[in-house]
Amino acid sequence: MDKLFKLQERGTTVSREIVGGITTFLAMSYILAVNPGILSGAGLEWGALFTATAVSAAIATLVMAFCANLPVALAPGLGLNAFFTYTVVLGMGCTPAFALTAVLVEGILFILLSVFGIREAIIKSIPLNLRKAVAVGIGLFITLIGLANAGIVANDTGTLVGFVNFDLKHASAIVAMLGLAITVVLYTLKVPGSILVGIIITTIIGIPFGVTSIPKDFVPFSTPEAPYLFKFEWGSILTIKFFVVFFTFLFTDLFDTIGTLLGVAEQANLKDKEGNIVNAKGALLSDAVGTVVGACLGTSTVTSFVESSSGVAAGARTGLASVVTALLFLVALFLSPLFALIPSAATAPALIFVGFLMMRSVMGIDFTDISEGIPSFITIIAMPFSYSISKGIVFGIISYVLCKLVARKTKEIPLVTWILAAVFFLDIIFEAAK
Repeated sequence: MDKLFKLQERGTTVSREIVGGITTFLAMSYILAVNPGILSGAGLEWGALFTATAVSAAIATLVMAFCANLPVALAPGLGLNAFFTYTVVLGMGCTPAFALTAVLVEGILFILLSVFGIREAIIKSIPLNLRKAVAVGIGLFITLIGLANAGIVANDTGTLVGFVNFDLKHASAIVAMLGLAITVVLYTLKVPGSILVGIIITTIIGIPFGVTSIPKDFVPFSTPEAPYLFKFEWGSILTIKFFVVFFTFLFTDLFDTIGTLLGVAEQANLKDKEGNIVNAKGALLSDAVGTVVGACLGTSTVTSFVESSSGVAAGARTGLASVVTALLFLVALFLSPLFALIPSAATAPALIFVGFLMMRSVMGIDFTDISEGIPSFITIIAMPFSYSISKGIVFGIISYVLCKLVARKTKEIPLVTWILAAVFFLDIIFEAAK
């Protein structure tokens, strides 16, 4: 074990790795309830999605363990699944198969980019402030979805949007607010798995309110349902719509993974002499393989989870912790009835709180430079107010090029950004002409 995972070299032990792996699972296992809940809104079955979520997370995390030897776990990412359901399927009117095809193509491209080391080069071609703005915008978008799913905000209050009255007519909203308060307290107290614990407590609180419903014939164990296999649609891959969807998955996953890896590597001091991530190529390949596997099983993009930092805080330093986390995801396959009990009012606090975690990136945005600040601001506000992640990226990149042109700073615009702005602008004109 020591030879395989270099335990002594990294100053850790088997017991620490096991504790770290369990901690990471507890911190991120809320995705087993949240991901099927979000993607089922696209018309896919909850049970099949649960299986796809658990299996893709286990496979991707095992690849991370043996290819990169890093204590980083992966699963279908929040924000990306929201884009899948609320923008691509419900907003753009595409089929789930169309979205899964985009996810598959993204994963295949990522495998090629990771193998040839091109992925790191792409990072440098996208403006730094826009990368951070995308994370912030997605955080606000996820928060809005959580508030709406719990019935906390609605457009029937006499305004465009507002909080409902917290009375018994809005029991779901009351339960969700209680759950959010509990999650905040647990996270502040640094309780391991605070988000998952918050979901469990909120689910229990929902019972007397009638929000959580327990079937009379309830059994906590069950045989996993078959996932969707190879549910793809190839007829539209040469359209601009497909390119926008594909690029949004690509762009978001690219920077989400890099950001997570940088954060975990910094926290665990897993960097080489030049300050680069140890085994970065293997780490990037892991999330690419996970994305391909996830698409083949019927779920949205698989990406590295920032909750892995909780396992690092508990002592994890190697891929052994990832092996533990992956095995726990496989065990969870047989507990789907427990996760099916969880109402949207219980998962909403998790969405809202993850929105807070993603908001942290706003501190790194340079708002003092107008040509950087305005595009970042437009990116951030466009996502929640247009209810579309892709529109946030489209208008953010177009406004970035426009602001740099006006400020006479065209040398700061990377070639890739020029190309994307042109494509997005032509798409807007094309859509307006319909």
